[in-house]
Amino acid sequence: MRSNKGLMIIIFMLGCTFFITLTTHGWDFYQQNIALRSTKQQDLRKDLLRKYCAGVNQSLDDLKHTDLKNFIVDDKHGIIYCYIPKVACTNWKRTLIALNFSEPYPDPTSFEHNWVHDFERFKLLKDFPKAERKAKLKHYTKFLFVRDPFVRLISAYRDKMLNYNQYFYEGYVRVILQRYKKQTKMTYNHKVAKKEGLQPSFYNFIQYILDPRTETKEPFEPHWRQMYRLCHPCLIEYDFVGHQESLQEDAQELLKMLKLEDDIKFPPSYENMTSGNSVMDWYQSVPLEDRRMLYRIYEEDFLLFGYRRPTELLDD
Repeated sequence: MRSNKGLMIIIFMLGCTFFITLTTHGWDFYQQNIALRSTKQQDLRKDLLRKYCAGVNQSLDDLKHTDLKNFIVDDKHGIIYCYIPKVACTNWKRTLIALNFSEPYPDPTSFEHNWVHDFERFKLLKDFPKAERKAKLKHYTKFLFVRDPFVRLISAYRDKMLNYNQYFYEGYVRVILQRYKKQTKMTYNHKVAKKEGLQPSFYNFIQYILDPRTETKEPFEPHWRQMYRLCHPCLIEYDFVGHQESLQEDAQELLKMLKLEDDIKFPPSYENMTSGNSVMDWYQSVPLEDRRMLYRIYEEDFLLFGYRRPTELLDD
C-alpha cells in the first residue's frame, strides 16, 4: 500500500513538472509568435508607405521648420514622436514626460491632461537648427500612431464641436453656426454658448471641412487635418507605425523596440466611445455626394496607412 502511495506521488510530481515545462515553453512560443506577427505587421505597414510614396518628388530638405510642429524629440532615449491629435497623443505625451524623469519612472497617468499639453515641457524638432534636425531624423527612432480617418473625424467633432473651449468656440463653432445654420447675434463667450445649447451638427462640421473657403483662409486645424500632412510619411522614414485600433499591442511592441518595456507601462485605454461600428450611424446625416467628397479629401490617409475604403458609406 505504501509502495503504491509512493508511486502515485512520483507520478504526480512528474506530471506537475511536465505541466510546468509545457506551460513555460507554451508561453515562450506564444510570446515569440506575437513578436513575429508584430514584426510582419510593421513590415507590411512600412512597405505600404514605400509603395504609395514611390515617385514623390520632394525630399527632407523641402520641409520647413513650420512643417515639423508636431514632432517631439526625446534626446535622452533617441526618440522622435510625430503626434496626431485624436490618436492617443495625450497618453504618448504622458509617457514621454515620464521618461524624462529619473528612474524609476513615474506612472504616466499621474500627469493631468491640461498639464501634458503644455508645449514648454517638450523639445520640438522645429526648434533645432536645420543640420541638427537632419541628424536627429537620421539617427533617432521615429514613430507615429494613426487612426481610421473617418473615425478620427467623429472623435474630433465630439471633442471640439460639442465639448468646446473658448478657442474652438470663437474660431470654429461660432463660424460654423453662422455659416451653415444662419445663426446671428450669438454670444462671444463659450460658457454662455454651452448654457444656451449652441452646437453644430455633425453634418455642419463636415460641411465646414468640405467648404473651399475653409482651406483658403488657413490649413485645417490639426485635430482634423490629414495625418499625412502632419507627419510627412513620404519624406520621413518611420521606424514604427502604430494604429489606434491595436493601440495596446502596438504600444507594447514599440516599448520593446526601444528596450523600455520593463521600465514603463503605456497607460491603459478607456473604452473608445468612437468605435468603428458606430461610423455608419454618424455619417447617415451626411448626403452620399458629400461623403464621397470627404473621402477624396482624406483618401491619401486611407491609402498610406492601410485603411480600407468604406464602401458601405460611399457606394450606392
